[in-house]
Amino acid sequence: MDRPPGPHGMPRRPRPQPPLPPRDGLGAARVRMPPEASWGSVVAFLVERTGDEDGIARRLAAGEIRLADGTRVDRGTAYRPGGVVHLYRELPQEVPVPFEVDVLEHDEGTGLLVVDKPPFLATMPRGRHVAETVVVRLRRALDLPEIAPVHRLDRLTSGVLLLTTRASARAAYQQLVQAGGLRKTYEALAPARDDLDLPLTVRTRIVKERGSLQARSVAGEPDAVTHVELLGERAGRGHYRLTPQTGRTHQLRVHLAGLGIPIDGDPLYPTVRPVDPDDLGTPLQLLAAGLSFVDPVTGQDRDYASRRRLPISGVDGSA
Repeated sequence: MDRPPGPHGMPRRPRPQPPLPPRDGLGAARVRMPPEASWGSVVAFLVERTGDEDGIARRLAAGEIRLADGTRVDRGTAYRPGGVVHLYRELPQEVPVPFEVDVLEHDEGTGLLVVDKPPFLATMPRGRHVAETVVVRLRRALDLPEIAPVHRLDRLTSGVLLLTTRASARAAYQQLVQAGGLRKTYEALAPARDDLDLPLTVRTRIVKERGSLQARSVAGEPDAVTHVELLGERAGRGHYRLTPQTGRTHQLRVHLAGLGIPIDGDPLYPTVRPVDPDDLGTPLQLLAAGLSFVDPVTGQDRDYASRRRLPISGVDGSA
Protein backbone atom coordinates (compact mmCIF):
# COMPACT_ATOMS: atom_id res chain seq x y z
CA MET A 1 0.00 0.00 0.00
CA ASP A 2 1.38 3.44 -0.94
CA ARG A 3 2.22 5.79 1.88
CA PRO A 4 0.16 9.01 2.06
CA PRO A 5 1.87 12.01 0.46
CA GLY A 6 3.80 14.53 2.49
CA PRO A 7 2.89 18.23 2.73
CA HIS A 8 4.37 19.01 -0.72
CA GLY A 9 2.93 16.03 -2.55
CA MET A 10 6.04 13.90 -2.18
CA PRO A 11 5.77 10.40 -0.68
CA ARG A 12 6.49 10.33 3.02
CA ARG A 13 9.66 8.57 4.06
CA PRO A 14 9.09 5.43 6.10
CA ARG A 15 9.58 6.07 9.78
CA PRO A 16 12.73 4.38 11.06
CA GLN A 17 12.08 1.52 13.42
CA PRO A 18 13.27 2.20 16.98
CA PRO A 19 16.30 0.13 18.01
CA LEU A 20 14.45 -1.34 21.01
CA PRO A 21 11.02 -2.97 20.60
CA PRO A 22 8.10 -2.03 22.86
CA ARG A 23 8.02 -3.91 26.14
CA ASP A 24 4.91 -4.51 28.24
CA GLY A 25 2.98 -1.89 26.33
CA LEU A 26 5.67 0.80 26.47
CA GLY A 27 8.14 1.92 23.87
CA ALA A 28 11.68 2.71 24.96
CA ALA A 29 12.43 6.28 25.95
CA ARG A 30 14.18 8.41 23.33
CA VAL A 31 16.69 10.78 24.90
CA ARG A 32 18.49 13.48 22.92
CA MET A 33 22.08 14.32 23.88
CA PRO A 34 22.47 18.13 23.99
CA PRO A 35 24.68 19.40 21.14
CA GLU A 36 26.01 22.32 23.19
CA ALA A 37 27.42 20.12 25.97
CA SER A 38 29.68 17.13 26.36
CA TRP A 39 30.16 14.24 28.76
CA GLY A 40 32.94 11.67 28.83
CA SER A 41 30.57 8.95 27.66
CA VAL A 42 26.95 8.18 26.91
CA VAL A 43 26.72 6.37 30.25
CA ALA A 44 28.04 9.39 32.17
CA PHE A 45 25.39 11.55 30.48
CA LEU A 46 22.57 9.13 31.34
CA VAL A 47 23.67 8.76 34.96
CA GLU A 48 23.65 12.55 35.41
CA ARG A 49 20.40 12.93 33.49
CA THR A 50 18.50 10.25 35.43
CA GLY A 51 20.27 10.32 38.80
CA ASP A 52 19.93 6.52 38.79
CA GLU A 53 23.40 5.00 38.49
CA ASP A 54 22.27 1.52 39.55
CA GLY A 55 19.35 1.53 37.11
CA ILE A 56 21.59 2.59 34.23
CA ALA A 57 24.08 -0.16 35.17
CA ARG A 58 21.31 -2.78 35.09
CA ARG A 59 20.04 -1.69 31.68
CA LEU A 60 23.61 -1.50 30.38
CA ALA A 61 24.32 -5.10 31.43
CA ALA A 62 21.07 -6.27 29.83
CA GLY A 63 21.87 -4.56 26.51
CA GLU A 64 18.91 -2.24 26.91
CA ILE A 65 20.65 1.00 25.97
CA ARG A 66 21.09 1.60 22.23
CA LEU A 67 22.08 4.40 19.89
CA ALA A 68 19.68 5.40 17.12
CA ASP A 69 21.43 3.08 14.63
CA GLY A 70 21.00 0.12 16.98
CA THR A 71 24.55 0.11 18.33
CA ARG A 72 24.64 -1.36 21.83
CA VAL A 73 25.99 1.17 24.33
CA ASP A 74 28.76 0.09 26.69
CA ARG A 75 30.78 2.02 29.24
CA GLY A 76 33.26 3.10 26.59
CA THR A 77 30.72 4.47 24.11
CA ALA A 78 31.67 8.10 23.48
CA TYR A 79 29.16 10.89 24.01
CA ARG A 80 27.68 12.09 20.73
CA PRO A 81 26.52 15.73 20.84
CA GLY A 82 23.12 16.05 19.21
CA GLY A 83 22.71 12.28 19.00
CA VAL A 84 19.91 10.13 20.37
CA VAL A 85 20.02 7.25 22.81
CA HIS A 86 17.20 4.79 23.51
CA LEU A 87 16.58 2.92 26.76
CA TYR A 88 13.75 1.36 28.70
CA ARG A 89 12.45 3.70 31.39
CA GLU A 90 12.05 2.98 35.08
CA LEU A 91 8.33 3.17 35.79
CA PRO A 92 7.09 5.47 38.56
CA GLN A 93 4.85 4.23 41.33
CA GLU A 94 1.27 4.90 40.28
CA VAL A 95 -2.06 4.67 42.04
CA PRO A 96 -4.26 2.23 40.08
CA VAL A 97 -7.26 3.86 38.39
CA PRO A 98 -10.14 1.48 39.19
CA PHE A 99 -12.17 2.19 36.05
CA GLU A 100 -12.23 0.21 32.81
CA VAL A 101 -11.62 1.43 29.27
CA ASP A 102 -14.65 0.24 27.28
CA VAL A 103 -14.08 -0.62 23.61
CA LEU A 104 -16.86 0.76 21.41
CA GLU A 105 -15.38 -0.43 18.10
CA HIS A 106 -12.29 -2.28 16.94
CA ASP A 107 -12.09 -2.25 13.13
CA GLU A 108 -9.21 -4.52 12.18
CA GLY A 109 -9.56 -3.61 8.50
CA THR A 110 -8.94 0.12 8.92
CA GLY A 111 -6.95 -0.06 12.15
CA LEU A 112 -9.45 2.20 13.92
CA LEU A 113 -10.09 1.71 17.64
CA VAL A 114 -12.83 3.67 19.43
CA VAL A 115 -13.07 3.59 23.23
CA ASP A 116 -15.02 5.11 26.09
CA LYS A 117 -12.44 6.63 28.43
CA PRO A 118 -13.03 6.83 32.18
CA PRO A 119 -11.98 9.82 34.33
CA PHE A 120 -8.50 10.01 35.91
CA LEU A 121 -6.88 7.96 33.14
CA ALA A 122 -4.50 9.95 30.93
CA THR A 123 -4.69 9.32 27.19
CA MET A 124 -0.99 8.51 26.80
CA PRO A 125 2.14 8.35 28.99
CA ARG A 126 3.36 11.65 30.34
CA GLY A 127 5.10 12.63 33.56
CA ARG A 128 3.97 10.57 36.54
CA HIS A 129 1.22 8.83 34.53
CA VAL A 130 2.70 6.00 32.47
CA ALA A 131 1.14 2.57 32.98
CA GLU A 132 -2.16 4.08 34.15
CA THR A 133 -2.98 5.48 30.71
CA VAL A 134 -5.40 4.48 27.97
CA VAL A 135 -2.65 3.68 25.46
CA VAL A 136 -0.60 1.41 27.71
CA ARG A 137 -3.63 -0.39 29.13
CA LEU A 138 -4.95 -1.15 25.65
CA ARG A 139 -1.57 -2.21 24.26
CA ARG A 140 -1.32 -4.75 27.06
CA ALA A 141 -4.95 -5.91 26.97
CA LEU A 142 -5.14 -6.30 23.17
CA ASP A 143 -1.48 -7.23 22.59
CA LEU A 144 -1.20 -4.45 20.00
CA PRO A 145 2.05 -2.53 20.66
CA GLU A 146 1.43 0.13 17.98
CA ILE A 147 -1.79 1.55 19.48
CA ALA A 148 -1.64 5.36 19.47
CA PRO A 149 -4.21 8.14 19.92
CA VAL A 150 -5.66 10.08 16.98
CA HIS A 151 -6.58 12.94 19.34
CA ARG A 152 -6.49 13.39 23.10
CA LEU A 153 -8.79 13.90 26.03
CA ASP A 154 -7.62 15.51 29.26
CA ARG A 155 -6.87 13.06 32.06
CA LEU A 156 -9.93 14.31 33.98
CA THR A 157 -12.32 14.18 31.01
CA SER A 158 -14.38 11.06 30.24
CA GLY A 159 -15.87 9.83 26.99
CA VAL A 160 -15.27 8.90 23.36
CA LEU A 161 -11.67 8.68 22.19
CA LEU A 162 -10.24 7.59 18.82
CA LEU A 163 -7.04 5.58 18.43
CA THR A 164 -5.35 3.49 15.75
CA THR A 165 -3.95 0.01 16.23
CA ARG A 166 -1.07 0.17 13.76
CA ALA A 167 1.32 2.87 12.62
CA SER A 168 0.37 2.55 8.95
CA ALA A 169 -3.24 3.54 9.74
CA ARG A 170 -2.38 6.64 11.73
CA ALA A 171 -1.77 9.28 9.04
CA ALA A 172 -5.23 9.22 7.44
CA TYR A 173 -7.04 9.74 10.74
CA GLN A 174 -4.61 12.36 12.03
CA GLN A 175 -5.07 14.31 8.80
CA LEU A 176 -8.83 14.11 9.37
CA VAL A 177 -8.38 15.71 12.80
CA GLN A 178 -6.06 18.41 11.45
CA ALA A 179 -8.61 19.26 8.76
CA GLY A 180 -11.34 19.71 11.38
CA GLY A 181 -13.25 16.63 10.27
CA LEU A 182 -14.24 15.42 13.75
CA ARG A 183 -17.63 16.61 14.97
CA LYS A 184 -17.56 16.51 18.76
CA THR A 185 -20.31 16.94 21.32
CA TYR A 186 -19.70 17.24 25.06
CA GLU A 187 -21.97 17.38 28.08
CA ALA A 188 -21.19 19.02 31.41
CA LEU A 189 -22.70 19.67 34.83
CA ALA A 190 -22.20 23.18 36.19
CA PRO A 191 -24.12 25.83 38.13
CA ALA A 192 -27.32 27.12 36.53
CA ARG A 193 -27.62 30.87 35.91
CA ASP A 194 -31.04 32.38 35.28
CA ASP A 195 -29.45 35.54 33.88
CA LEU A 196 -27.49 33.67 31.20
CA ASP A 197 -29.19 33.89 27.80
CA LEU A 198 -28.68 30.48 26.26
CA PRO A 199 -27.96 29.10 23.74
CA LEU A 200 -24.96 31.22 22.86
CA THR A 201 -21.61 30.89 21.10
CA VAL A 202 -18.42 31.85 22.92
CA ARG A 203 -15.54 33.16 20.81
CA THR A 204 -12.23 34.03 22.48
CA ARG A 205 -8.50 33.80 21.97
CA ILE A 206 -6.94 31.25 24.33
CA VAL A 207 -3.29 31.09 25.38
CA LYS A 208 -1.49 28.77 27.76
CA GLU A 209 1.98 29.85 28.85
CA ARG A 210 4.67 27.30 29.54
CA GLY A 211 4.75 26.43 33.24
CA SER A 212 1.19 27.63 33.88
CA LEU A 213 -1.49 25.16 34.92
CA GLN A 214 -4.26 27.31 33.49
CA ALA A 215 -5.07 28.48 29.99
CA ARG A 216 -6.79 31.86 29.69
CA SER A 217 -8.75 34.01 27.29
CA VAL A 218 -6.93 37.14 26.07
CA ALA A 219 -7.61 40.02 23.73
CA GLY A 220 -7.07 39.28 20.06
CA GLU A 221 -8.46 37.42 17.08
CA PRO A 222 -10.61 34.52 18.38
CA ASP A 223 -9.17 31.05 17.89
CA ALA A 224 -11.49 29.13 20.23
CA VAL A 225 -15.22 28.74 19.51
CA THR A 226 -17.78 26.84 21.62
CA HIS A 227 -21.57 26.64 21.24
CA VAL A 228 -23.24 26.32 24.66
CA GLU A 229 -26.80 25.04 25.26
CA LEU A 230 -28.73 24.32 28.43
CA LEU A 231 -30.41 20.91 28.24
CA GLY A 232 -32.11 21.17 31.61
CA GLU A 233 -31.16 20.01 35.08
CA ARG A 234 -29.50 16.82 36.27
CA ALA A 235 -28.62 15.99 39.86
CA GLY A 236 -29.70 19.50 40.83
CA ARG A 237 -27.18 21.15 38.50
CA GLY A 238 -27.33 22.78 35.09
CA HIS A 239 -26.93 20.16 32.36
CA TYR A 240 -25.16 21.68 29.36
CA ARG A 241 -24.37 20.54 25.84
CA LEU A 242 -21.12 21.95 24.44
CA THR A 243 -20.22 21.85 20.76
CA PRO A 244 -16.65 23.01 20.13
CA GLN A 245 -15.71 24.21 16.65
CA THR A 246 -12.03 24.34 17.61
CA GLY A 247 -9.78 22.35 19.92
CA ARG A 248 -7.68 24.64 22.08
CA THR A 249 -6.17 23.46 25.37
CA HIS A 250 -8.82 23.39 28.14
CA GLN A 251 -11.17 25.28 25.80
CA LEU A 252 -14.47 24.07 27.28
CA ARG A 253 -13.29 24.54 30.85
CA VAL A 254 -12.04 28.07 30.13
CA HIS A 255 -15.21 29.09 28.30
CA LEU A 256 -17.64 27.85 30.93
CA ALA A 257 -15.61 29.38 33.74
CA GLY A 258 -15.64 32.65 31.77
CA LEU A 259 -19.44 32.49 31.69
CA GLY A 260 -19.54 32.15 35.47
CA ILE A 261 -20.53 28.47 35.34
CA PRO A 262 -17.31 26.50 35.98
CA ILE A 263 -17.66 22.77 35.42
CA ASP A 264 -18.29 20.78 38.60
CA GLY A 265 -15.19 19.05 39.92
CA ASP A 266 -12.75 21.28 38.02
CA PRO A 267 -9.59 21.81 40.11
CA LEU A 268 -8.16 24.49 37.77
CA TYR A 269 -10.99 26.86 36.82
CA PRO A 270 -11.83 29.50 37.74
CA THR A 271 -9.06 29.23 40.35
CA VAL A 272 -6.46 26.56 41.02
CA ARG A 273 -7.23 24.57 44.15
CA PRO A 274 -4.93 22.02 45.76
CA VAL A 275 -5.93 18.43 45.05
CA ASP A 276 -4.07 15.30 46.06
CA PRO A 277 -3.03 13.75 42.71
CA ASP A 278 -4.00 10.35 44.10
CA ASP A 279 -7.55 11.53 44.96
CA LEU A 280 -9.92 9.74 42.60
CA GLY A 281 -13.11 10.70 44.41
CA THR A 282 -14.11 13.95 42.69
CA PRO A 283 -14.29 13.55 38.90
CA LEU A 284 -14.59 16.45 36.50
CA GLN A 285 -18.19 16.48 35.28
CA LEU A 286 -17.24 16.79 31.62
CA LEU A 287 -18.13 14.03 29.18
CA ALA A 288 -17.09 13.64 25.52
CA ALA A 289 -20.57 12.36 24.76
CA GLY A 290 -20.49 11.96 20.99
CA LEU A 291 -18.16 11.90 18.01
CA SER A 292 -18.95 11.63 14.30
CA PHE A 293 -16.95 11.86 11.07
CA VAL A 294 -16.62 10.52 7.54
CA ASP A 295 -14.08 7.72 7.63
CA PRO A 296 -11.11 8.79 5.44
CA VAL A 297 -10.32 5.16 4.59
CA THR A 298 -13.75 3.68 3.82
CA GLY A 299 -15.81 6.81 3.12
CA GLN A 300 -18.55 5.65 5.50
CA ASP A 301 -20.25 7.82 8.09
CA ARG A 302 -19.19 6.91 11.61
CA ASP A 303 -21.06 8.00 14.72
CA TYR A 304 -20.16 7.03 18.29
CA ALA A 305 -21.79 7.80 21.62
CA SER A 306 -20.42 7.38 25.12
CA ARG A 307 -22.15 4.83 27.34
CA ARG A 308 -21.28 6.93 30.38
CA ARG A 309 -23.76 9.34 31.93
CA LEU A 310 -23.50 12.43 34.06
CA PRO A 311 -22.88 12.68 36.92
CA ILE A 312 -19.59 10.77 36.60
CA SER A 313 -18.84 8.90 39.84
CA GLY A 314 -15.56 8.67 41.74
CA VAL A 315 -14.06 5.66 43.47
CA ASP A 316 -15.99 6.31 46.65
CA GLY A 317 -19.27 6.44 44.75
CA SER A 318 -19.61 10.22 45.05
CA ALA A 319 -20.29 12.40 42.03
